[in-house]
Amino acid sequence: MSPPAVERVSECFVTPESPTQESNQICHLAPWDIAMLSVNYIQKGMLFKKPTPLVDPQHFIQNLLNNLKHSLSLALSHFYPLAGRLVTQKTQDPPSYVVFVDCKNSPGAKFIYATLNMTISDILSPIDVPPIVQSLFDHHKAVNHDGHIMSLLSIQVTELLDGVFIGCSMNHSIGDGTSYWNFLNTWSEIFQASASSNVPISHHPIHNRWFPQGCDPLINLPFKHHDEFISRLEAPKLRERIFHFTADSIAKLKAKANSESNTTKISSFQSLSALVWRSITRARCQLPDQRISCKLATNNRSRMEPPLPKEYFGNLIYAVGAETTAGELLEHDLGWAAWELHLAVVNHSDKVVKNWVKEWLKSPAVFQTERLFGPYTVVMGSSPRFNVYGNEFGMGKAVAARSGYANKFDGKVTSYPGREGGGSVDLEVCLLPDRMSALESDEEFMNAVSMSNPLY
Repeated sequence: MSPPAVERVSECFVTPESPTQESNQICHLAPWDIAMLSVNYIQKGMLFKKPTPLVDPQHFIQNLLNNLKHSLSLALSHFYPLAGRLVTQKTQDPPSYVVFVDCKNSPGAKFIYATLNMTISDILSPIDVPPIVQSLFDHHKAVNHDGHIMSLLSIQVTELLDGVFIGCSMNHSIGDGTSYWNFLNTWSEIFQASASSNVPISHHPIHNRWFPQGCDPLINLPFKHHDEFISRLEAPKLRERIFHFTADSIAKLKAKANSESNTTKISSFQSLSALVWRSITRARCQLPDQRISCKLATNNRSRMEPPLPKEYFGNLIYAVGAETTAGELLEHDLGWAAWELHLAVVNHSDKVVKNWVKEWLKSPAVFQTERLFGPYTVVMGSSPRFNVYGNEFGMGKAVAARSGYANKFDGKVTSYPGREGGGSVDLEVCLLPDRMSALESDEEFMNAVSMSNPLY
């Protein structure tokens, strides 16, 4: 008997309820945005428990879908680039290749209703994240350049037997994780305000993209065809597992790392990342002289002078990290590794950020994941600071957050705040099967992991 599959029931497009003069124009892409054209969409979602008791299940889901679509339309009035499409404008004389967002000539954001004959427990109880979770998102395996023909935002609402999963696929050339969660938080805020037409929102997105002084916002790229810079990375067979760390466990890691480095400057996340780096390096059984690295996704908004506000809508991230050999990393203690990561973060200054842009503009390029990170890297993506569990859509607090296929490879680790808050963290770890088995047997790592994370 074949396992249950996601069945799409309906789909439509949602447009901004109140288009403005600004939303009827093009939206420029900055260097950080353009560099993301060959990576996957952002795919994050939340799993909710259906309210109980449900007297009329059909009325509940229809009412939910209507309210989600209406509040989404209101949210898109603020986040109008998400309702657009990518456009490439080419000329031969003079030679020009420019990519931007057409916010007007588009059917809008995609909205899908689907069903799945499974329960919340079927999703959350297995040790590994089940493959069916990838089917809870639209735009499977799409890269951002596909936003020329695909929606830049797609919402898939999947009804389970006892729950609802809201999966959001957002084009990563339009925004980073900060932008993504700002949008989700605003959509939730509008939904919870009963979706009236004039809902005041807490954080208005800023759509003016940052460019260096004197830079033409229509950046001319050195290409003739997108085949020159688009590659589609096929992930190998991976095991994907969620590891929960309580606030107390992380506090102990931080205290240990700072004590071993004789400092008080190492952060909780740097300490946790150092543990992950050392543990995955052991699991990989690498030769002592093998060069390895650990990279952290870093928000450039606060590092620029003057700093850009968190409401800046676009990409302002960079992967900073430390590099050493496997032997040196494992010969030293947790504090040494955490201090190396700390130095990488504090040295990422306004000068470094703007120098990257200056050099990129001299020779524009598009990130290729396999070249950017390599096979001996641990990548810590996302952030436990994002407001994930503050998003409620009439069903109370989500029971869990999950992600899709996008941007996963051996050594990719995605962080979320723990559901109970208070500084707890969930890590979504992706590794080759034998390496995951080795990690599960790693005493230092597993001693820090909590096995008591309640499902809901």
